[in-house]
Amino acid sequence: MKILLLTQVLPYPPDSGPKVKTWNLIQYLARQHEVTLVSFVRGNQSREVGQLRRLCAGVFTLPMERGVLRDGLALFRSLATGVPWVIVRDARGPMFRLVRELSARQSFDAVHADQLNMAQYALVARVGKKVLDTHNALWLLYRRMASTMPEGLLKWVYERDWRLLRRYEGEICRAFDAVLAVSEEDRRALEEVSGEGRNFRVVPISVNTDEVQPVCRVAEADRIVTLGTMFWQPNVDGILWFVHSVLPLIRREKPDAALDIIGARPPKEVVALGEQDRLIRVTGYVEDPLPFLEQAGVMVVPLRAGGGMRVKILNALAQGLPVVTTSIGCEGIAVEHGQHVLIADTPAEFARAVVQVLRDRSLASELGRRGRRLIETLYDYRVACRPLDDLYPPDGKRLV
Repeated sequence: MKILLLTQVLPYPPDSGPKVKTWNLIQYLARQHEVTLVSFVRGNQSREVGQLRRLCAGVFTLPMERGVLRDGLALFRSLATGVPWVIVRDARGPMFRLVRELSARQSFDAVHADQLNMAQYALVARVGKKVLDTHNALWLLYRRMASTMPEGLLKWVYERDWRLLRRYEGEICRAFDAVLAVSEEDRRALEEVSGEGRNFRVVPISVNTDEVQPVCRVAEADRIVTLGTMFWQPNVDGILWFVHSVLPLIRREKPDAALDIIGARPPKEVVALGEQDRLIRVTGYVEDPLPFLEQAGVMVVPLRAGGGMRVKILNALAQGLPVVTTSIGCEGIAVEHGQHVLIADTPAEFARAVVQVLRDRSLASELGRRGRRLIETLYDYRVACRPLDDLYPPDGKRLV
């Protein structure tokens, strides 16, 4: 089958959650189908486009520029139209034109919109079947994000947006022939706003276990490590909560507890953590985090807001790392407390769990071993993506 795939970020290299999800989707579909990718890019990504052309029949890109002025103008347009700000912010005339022209020039069996932001473009494609691939239930994610923000303009924007997204996301789901959710929790949240009986399927985010191998940690590994894009507000909120509310409790038991904060574009309040505490390293983007992971006594994912599935946890489990996270952090992943991860939601509980893993190396090793086995069994892309065969059967006879 010929599939037109629309993505909001170029899905290579797979160094962030959205990229990992879409990269593995492409790997799975390209085995049996002809995938044409249309994506926004940031800056010069010609080398990355070259890698994607090894799997895709064609790759078409357009620049995505953002900034305070553009975001402000998008907010005014949102106020005038009632369309959520996060959707208006990513609406670009050249992308609408490219999708229209490409779908008119070539014959595609389906258009596959990756993330809600790209649904608006799929709707103008001259293609009979339309599939929406949600990375999360965005209205629920924004509601949770708003609940953790201090009072101010940004909180007001997110409070307004999640209410608009409830309506918009429901309308969009009803406009597509099939909607993919990454978890049962997200499926229920999408059904809540679009109505039951929609053509929903759960396709979890996956990992390529050939590419993501267990980490050989050094014998004395005892650093606390956290990893994630630092321009994503839930990650920033979680790190600040961990450093201010949890780390002091950990240091009552382990005064020398050291923390590595790894992730692109940390804001000034996160950078300041490393400037104020000699035991905290804020690295920014790291192309290869392996040296840091080899020193990790525990990986922490202290999220208080989020949606979908956390790829950082899937990767950490695939790497055989012991993980401590919150209930929201591991939402949508079939982990059990004490078997694959430790789950804690209060500062005191989280601190106790971290200290327990750092002190009990046998527990740390067992969590890592069982976590790796869980990923191999349920979340390897060759297993997790099988529901896509109902949408895109290898014989091409049936779509939805």
